[in-house]
Amino acid sequence: MSERKGSGATGNKDKTSDRNDDQKKEAQEDFDIDMDAPETERAAVAIQSQFRKFQKKKQGSDDS
Repeated sequence: MSERKGSGATGNKDKTSDRNDDQKKEAQEDFDIDMDAPETERAAVAIQSQFRKFQKKKQGSDDS
């Protein structure tokens, strides 16, 4: 008949979300990328191109 406060999924959820918030803040502070640099734009285009190829290949194999 005794109930524990903070037990179960909701008790751990708050701690996990706090840790995730801390990790997100750290990730934002770790990167200093110049978004206006030409190298950044070329890298983004290359990544997007490869991802599009991956998606196209993935869709092609799903149709088989």
